[in-house]
Amino acid sequence: MSSVHEQHEAQHHGPRTLPASLGSPEILSKWRTQALIVFAVAGLVSLIFLASPGGAGHILRAYLLGFMCCFAFSGGGLVMLMLQYVSGGKWGLLLRRPLEAMTRTLPLVFVMILPIGIFMKHLYQWARYPDAASEANAYAAGLITKEQQLTANSKHTMFNPVSAIIQTLVVFGILLLFTYLLNKWSLERDADPARGTLASYDKWRVRFENLSGPGIFIYVVCLTDGALLWIMSLDVTWYSSIWGLQFLVGQGFAVLAVGILTVIMLSKVEPMKTLLRTTEQHDLGKFAFAFVMLNIYLTFAEFLIIWSGNVPDEIPWYLARIRGGWWYICTLDFICHWLIPFCLLLSRNLKRDKKRLAALAMFMIFARCVDMFWLIEPNFKNAAGNLHLAGNWGILAYLTVPLSVMAAWAAYYFNELSKRPLVNVNDPHLEEMLEPEHAH
Repeated sequence: MSSVHEQHEAQHHGPRTLPASLGSPEILSKWRTQALIVFAVAGLVSLIFLASPGGAGHILRAYLLGFMCCFAFSGGGLVMLMLQYVSGGKWGLLLRRPLEAMTRTLPLVFVMILPIGIFMKHLYQWARYPDAASEANAYAAGLITKEQQLTANSKHTMFNPVSAIIQTLVVFGILLLFTYLLNKWSLERDADPARGTLASYDKWRVRFENLSGPGIFIYVVCLTDGALLWIMSLDVTWYSSIWGLQFLVGQGFAVLAVGILTVIMLSKVEPMKTLLRTTEQHDLGKFAFAFVMLNIYLTFAEFLIIWSGNVPDEIPWYLARIRGGWWYICTLDFICHWLIPFCLLLSRNLKRDKKRLAALAMFMIFARCVDMFWLIEPNFKNAAGNLHLAGNWGILAYLTVPLSVMAAWAAYYFNELSKRPLVNVNDPHLEEMLEPEHAH
């Protein structure tokens, strides 16, 4: 009896061992195929909206939403990876391969922006009227207001077609450089002949920290520029001093949702089945909760400051998003993006339950899409302050087009995730994560 008891104790309280194979599971191929099917079906359904009045415009705007979500996953994955290298922690070992795979989708996201560049005149006032003379003619024809004309002229240095292309190339060039170095060093770290020694750990820790520390600051600058260029400039009269920070927090919100969902889904098979403990799962849930609170704070703080100031130049942006049918979308955004994740992530039991946490992660991705819809669509005259479906059913493209775009991204993400072992073996946290579960 004592021998049986000792075996039982060893099984449940002794250190676990990793499986012989640490390669990516075959289930990733199945997920990639499913994502490609969703991409094709949603893409074909989206073509129906070309028959609606203004359908091509709605498809383009919906495509912009899908692009921004994919950029959030890949770019946000990059900054989250650098944050983990700077801060450390066992949670990063779980997410490192998924985060690296997210960063390696940046080439695809760069290709995705090409249609936006080609059709930029249909999205941005500064692209339709690229100089002061064309702005003046548009104002004389009643196509833009005096405020739009004057503001566009004052921002012409940053917002014009040539400058936009240069800025986009610089942003993606910098991010791709960081992606290349971090992914290259990650493989070299695991292949280090001295792996498993303190000298090897310190060598790679210092190298990653020296790149990631300045890299986070550089990424914030690049993201701010991209967010101003691709989204804020849809309304040239809108100003926001924390726009880039809001997008940064929103990316953390989305990346953690994708990362948590990936890890939990992979925990059904080895090696993640052995690696994922309730303790680290709980930590990831708490981390997501922190980003939810930051998101609430930044967004509400900006609204409160503008509401209390009541400056005529600032309030129209909000009025366009709360009048008419947009009040329902605003309320939906508040409930989905803030209220539900905040309340549910307060629960300790939910953060420790795989099925419920995975379901919440999927919901958070949906909530991010709702928020982006609320940011993008009201910038256009046929939607600002007047959301309706009658004679405007092309707006339903926001349901299928982003789904198709994100499904294409997901297929590429699963493909990249399958290229490397899911465990970084040359990491001091690996032994800690194989210890028995301490939290109950």
